[in-house]
Amino acid sequence: MWNTRVKRLREKPGAMRQLPENIRVLYFASQCEEPYVEIIKVKDSKRRQSLCSSEDSEAEEPEDQEEVEDVLPVLTDHSQLLDDQHLENLASHMPARTQGYPWQLVYSTAIHGTSLNTLYRNMAGLESPVLLVIRDTHNKVFGAFSSDPFRVSNYCYGTGETFLYSFGPDFKAYRWSGENSYFVRGHLKSLQIGGGGGGFGLWLDADLYRGSSIACPTFHNAPLSTQQDFIVQDLEVWTVQN
Repeated sequence: MWNTRVKRLREKPGAMRQLPENIRVLYFASQCEEPYVEIIKVKDSKRRQSLCSSEDSEAEEPEDQEEVEDVLPVLTDHSQLLDDQHLENLASHMPARTQGYPWQLVYSTAIHGTSLNTLYRNMAGLESPVLLVIRDTHNKVFGAFSSDPFRVSNYCYGTGETFLYSFGPDFKAYRWSGENSYFVRGHLKSLQIGGGGGGFGLWLDADLYRGSSIACPTFHNAPLSTQQDFIVQDLEVWTVQN
């Protein structure tokens, strides 16, 4: 009986078809009960290694590799700034509550123009974290992950999940130092991320054209761009859909 069931899975009239790579067919038999076949996905089989032979386990992909693939952010829109390597570097620093959900483009200078007011308007009503990505005229890519969407406020907002980051030549993430809570503050004329000591970890003007980045107590970061003052070439903001 079980041979017939497996054959149905592997065959269709006139042709032979292999099972998908993520499927395993397990045959169970004992003296106490009727033999039967169970079909499980590879991912499920990792959680049930007691049912798999050592040979099957060795043939499967390393569990660490699967975990990386599971948490890798999936973009629902095309990004001009982020590639798979960028996403892989960022994934390990994202909070667990963002993992497994797709990311949607909420603002792009290439699509929406260069206006901080438009950026705020596009985020009205959002409650999800956002990822800010900037490429300057020196082709340096950097930005910030904010636990809260950007908005105009008289006070700083956000949590310790917020961090700054930069790419090239190596990826670096600057997490909350605990020294102060100047995470994010939105003005009509500027956006400020990180502060204390007379400067901002990341600052953008109302036109999203000029910016600056210096070391700040909030994140103990190095300047994100190659120079303290920079010109924005492209800018994107992504938000998680959960």
